[in-house]
Order: sequence, then C-alpha cells, then structure tokens
Amino acid sequence: MNQLEAKRHSLAHLLAAAVLELYPDAQRAIGPAIDNGFYYDIKFATPISNDDLPKIEAKMHEIFPTWDAFEGKEVDKGTALNTFKGNPFKQELIDEIVSKGEKLTIYISGSYVDLCRGGHVESMGHIKPDSFKLSHVAGAYWRGDEKNAMLTRIYGLAFDTKEKLAQYETMIEEARKRDHKILGPQLELFMFHHTSPGMPYWLPKGVILYNELVRFWREEHQQKGYQEIVSPVLNKKELYITSGHYDHYWPDMFVADMGENEVYGVKAMNCPNAMVVFGWKGRSYRDLPLRLSDTDPLHRYERSGTLNGLLRVREFRQDDAHIFVTEEQIGDEYKEVFKIVERFYSIFGMQYTFRLGTRPEKFMGDVETWNKAEQTLREILTESGKEYTVLEGDGTFYGPKVDILMKDAIGREWQMGTIQLDFQQPRRFNLGYTAVDGSKKTPVAIHRVIYGSLERFIGIIIEHFAGAFPVWLSPVQVSILSITDKQNGYVQEVADQLRSAGVRLEISADNETIGKKIRSAEIMKIPYLLIIGQKEQDAHNVSVRQRGKGDLGPMNISEFIQKIKTESETRS
Repeated sequence: MNQLEAKRHSLAHLLAAAVLELYPDAQRAIGPAIDNGFYYDIKFATPISNDDLPKIEAKMHEIFPTWDAFEGKEVDKGTALNTFKGNPFKQELIDEIVSKGEKLTIYISGSYVDLCRGGHVESMGHIKPDSFKLSHVAGAYWRGDEKNAMLTRIYGLAFDTKEKLAQYETMIEEARKRDHKILGPQLELFMFHHTSPGMPYWLPKGVILYNELVRFWREEHQQKGYQEIVSPVLNKKELYITSGHYDHYWPDMFVADMGENEVYGVKAMNCPNAMVVFGWKGRSYRDLPLRLSDTDPLHRYERSGTLNGLLRVREFRQDDAHIFVTEEQIGDEYKEVFKIVERFYSIFGMQYTFRLGTRPEKFMGDVETWNKAEQTLREILTESGKEYTVLEGDGTFYGPKVDILMKDAIGREWQMGTIQLDFQQPRRFNLGYTAVDGSKKTPVAIHRVIYGSLERFIGIIIEHFAGAFPVWLSPVQVSILSITDKQNGYVQEVADQLRSAGVRLEISADNETIGKKIRSAEIMKIPYLLIIGQKEQDAHNVSVRQRGKGDLGPMNISEFIQKIKTESETRS
C-alpha cells in the first residue's frame, strides 16, 4: 500500500469514528481506500442523506487533532467478537477471517477501535486537514449481494494536497457537464425504458452514430483481411460446457429453459461460436491467420445495482474478432492488432496505454501453458515500446490478456478494448489444422475487441467530445436556418444539393427569430449552420457558421459541399 492509499484508508477510520459519535446506534461494515479517496458502508437506524454530510465532516475535523498513531493489536476470536458485539457485519468478517486461518487484528486511534488488516499512516500529521472532504452518499448491498442488507455508503475524496483535491473537483464538475446519461437523451441519441432495464433504445440519431462507428470498423478490418460472420444468439448449454463458460460464467448469463429437457444460454460472448465456425471444415496452415469478426448482439445478466447508463448494460454489441494462428504467428499478429489500436484511438484523439492481466485464481488449463502465454505477451508488450502495467490475477479464465486503457479529454482513465491470448478453448473444441509437415496441430486463438462494447464506447465518446462529435460522426452535420419564410424555396434547393452529396442535414422550420434558431442548433451540438436570408438567396450562396469557430462568412454551395465531404471522408 502506497502512502496516498494509507492516508485514504486512515481517513475511512476517521469517517467511521465521526459517524459513531453522531449516530451511536450505527453499525459499521467495511471502509476501504479507493482510487479517489475512501468510503465506509454503514447501516443507520434512520436513513441519512447528502444534507447530513457537512455535520459528519465537521465531526471528522473535530476528532482529527486528537488522533496520532494507529495502534495495532492481534486478538483472539472471542475478544474480537466481544469487541464488536451486536454488529453482524463485523462478526461475519471475524468468522470468515478465522475460517481462513488468518490473524485477527484491531487498530486503535484515540477511543476508536476497528477490525482491520492494517495499512495506515504512521501519524495523522502526514495528512493535511484541507486535503479531504466528504462527497456523497449512495446505497450499497452488504458484500455487493442484492439478497443482503442495504447499507449507506458514505464517499470521501482525499488527495495529497488541497490543490490536487481542487483539481479533482474541477474534473468532476466538468464530468457532470459531459454526463452521457444527460447528453444522450438531450441529443436524441438513446433512451431507456423501465420494461427493459440495462437495454438501450437507440433513437434515429443514435443509430446514425452507431452505424458510422461500425462502418469505419468494417472498412478498416476488410482492408486487413478480416471476414465477418453472424452466429446464433441462442445456444444449447452444451456449447458453454465445452467452451468452459458454463463453469465460469453461467450465473451471469440469461438462460432460456425451452422444455423437452433443453436449456439454452442467451449469447453473452462470441468466442464459442467462433470456435464452431473454425471447426466446421478442415483447415490448413495456409488458412492461418484466419481472422473472423462479428458485431452480434450480446446479453449479460448485470445486477440491477451495477447498471450505469451505456457504461454497464445488459444488451450490447462488441467489435469482436477471433484470430486463429500458429504459435509462431502470435507475435506478428499482435503487432498487427496494435496497429489497428493505434489507428482507431488516434482517430478519436485518445491517448492510451496497455495493461497485462495475468492468471486468475480460477483458471482453465495447465500452469505451464499459462506461464508460456504470459511470457509471450510480456515480450510482445516490451517490444512494442508502448507503456504498460501489470495487474496480477486479472486475466480471463482461459488466458492472459492485454487491456487498452484510454484517457479522455478531461483526464479520466477508461478500460476500453482487450486482446486475449487463448490456448485453452481451441483444445476443448478439438480444433486442428494440417501443418506444413502434414501433422495435425492445434491453433491458438487471439480474442480481441478495439472499441470494446459499442454501447460503452459511445457513452465514453459522448463524454469525451461533450456531445460535440466530429463531422463524420455527427448524426446531423448541417442545420439550415432561414431568416424569413421568403427564403423557404431557396432553402429547399440548398437542402436537395446537400442531400445529393450525402450530407446529413435538418431544416429549422420553426417560426422563431434567427437568434433563437442558432441557439437551438448550438444546444444540439450541430457542426455547421447555414444561414440563409435574402442576401444569400440573391447571391446564390450561404452564410456558414462553424461550431466552436463562429461565422466563416459567405460560401457558395459547391465550395461548402467540398469542405464538409473532405472532413467526413478523411474523418478529421
């Protein structure tokens, strides 16, 4: 645990101490450090809200100078149970720790005592009193299980300095302005309905955005030798038993009991179907690499409490691909995938890094093969020259992976696509190809998505661009605004020329002033406004207003069409 994590963990203790002084009958659960601060899950006899945070924070500052070091003590089970008598959450944790054969430790600060493994500052003097604050409350199930008690989670922010705290708060305020859950419906891209939680309705403008992303994906992948497939959305349970997903993923899938002793899984991933396609006919080394891509709809049973706009949904599509290679081809194929990553992320102006995920606790296959796969990926990543980190135990159950971590326009980091190396599923499906020497060998599968989930990617780029998409992605590229009804005939003439050139447009026919029409179009983040009055009609041109740049002055129609077509075709 680094020093900042230790500060945040220490402040979680301080938060709980303040709560107990104000609410003596409150029952504490857990209080860890997190990426931007800390939280504590607590059961209150009477619910609290964000309005109660100022007095809790004031109590934290009142207690703060009375604390110094954190004194740790190892205790036996009886002492621990007695210390936390009447608290079912702490008692459950105590029983669990003992059952694992681990030590029980408590930490004392002032008069406050908590069950804890440790990881605190040596002295509260290491924490600046103006470097933390409470942010908000939320509901949280005990241990993340919706069958358990609902607790109140109190979140706090904590950084090394007051200045860094202020920088983070500025970023959060900017993030609120960019929230895709607000901008998406406002820009008429998507909506949700209570009858299909976690499953977005794509509205006409959102479908354009969606299709433009897929069109770009198809163009790029066709040039690189990918072949697109479509496979069933319902598959018998036996397919997932063969792939290994039944043992590792079945509870997270939607299941359809069809009667006649047949149980089907609603497709949550594409890889088992890609294995079937590879195995449907004989293959030779000449067929490899075989690059199969798809964007089939997928469904995963995400728990209701985890759903979050487009960022975590139950129905989605991925820009998926499964590449079957010989072991000798792994390095070269990863290099090719990395080129695609660079092409895609540079188009959106995104900076990215890689993260290697290694063998998880529950895995399929043998350790020797895993070690070989991990070493292969480490060598490929090192050779790439791209910055990468390692997250131990974060691989998939069938192989290690390389995740793509992107930073958006305001500095937030997102996990986007992933590139996974799989020696296991081809073996389980008994896949083979004829090698140069005539022998039968098993291919290696590379699973990879670049966007990741298209839904999640769209949610992220809505926030990245704050809804102001580049011209090629904008559902409406041009809005034509007439100053009076006298120009309606000429407006239609201009619109016909633009549509013939493939420009996506709308005509503002509202009986409003030109000022109001401009403001309405700007709210919808439309890249270009063409303003037409009598002067423009007489000169047979248009006045062009560009988003973010203002008036560009008069321009003839053909000149403007060439300008916008160039921007669209080059995806600038």
